[in-house]
Amino acid sequence: MISLEGKVAVVTGGSRGIGAAAVKLFARAGARVVFSYYRRRDAALAVASDLQRQGGEGVAVRADLRRLADARRLIETAVDRFGRVDILVANAGIWPAEDIPIEKMSERDWDEMMATNLKSVYAVIRYAVPVMKRQGGGRIIPISSTAGQRGEAFHAHYAATKGAIISMVKGLSTELAPHNILVNCVAPGWVDTEMSLPVLKKPKLRRWVEAQIPLRRVATAEEIAGPILFLASDLATFMTGEIVNVNGGAVLVG
Repeated sequence: MISLEGKVAVVTGGSRGIGAAAVKLFARAGARVVFSYYRRRDAALAVASDLQRQGGEGVAVRADLRRLADARRLIETAVDRFGRVDILVANAGIWPAEDIPIEKMSERDWDEMMATNLKSVYAVIRYAVPVMKRQGGGRIIPISSTAGQRGEAFHAHYAATKGAIISMVKGLSTELAPHNILVNCVAPGWVDTEMSLPVLKKPKLRRWVEAQIPLRRVATAEEIAGPILFLASDLATFMTGEIVNVNGGAVLVG
């Protein structure tokens, strides 16, 4: 088992899906975890209770990470409670299941996507970096997507945010390397979570999705959390600026 004993992790969007899986895996590895949620207080409390039953330490913080004040409060909560921030997983995001042709995409559609999927990543990184610099290093792991590399028809705004995250990782990795802050991202494909349920619950659509994946199935949230844990661990001390694709080979096919 990878050990994160003595480490403090902050995970955004930690109440469900990939975020919740990462929170639980980090706690099992020995990290103390602060995680954010936005609307689903019940789900966040369930995750926190699960950590407590496992003997772990976890703190759920309600935060609207489109607001810089909330992002700062999230990071400050980790520092106030545990004294440091060693790992930041910027996972919070949205994906609308309905197709939106670009000519029908409203300004509100676009702005909400940019704020939720991109501004939130900037916001938490902005406040975590000074903490990591003071303590002599850290790990930043934003979550991108296959869509950020291949694009996604009728979801151009989503793909734009995920592609921007990849560019941000490339820029920050060289900017922060002198401070021993490693910046890598994980890029999932289809994952069996609540966010993708509107598509995956329909047998015909699920079969179509799975046919596009060389492994012929979608991932579980835990299968994405594993590579996130790897990047946070001492097994990845000479990696920075990388995109770790976890998509069953889907990015390799047309």
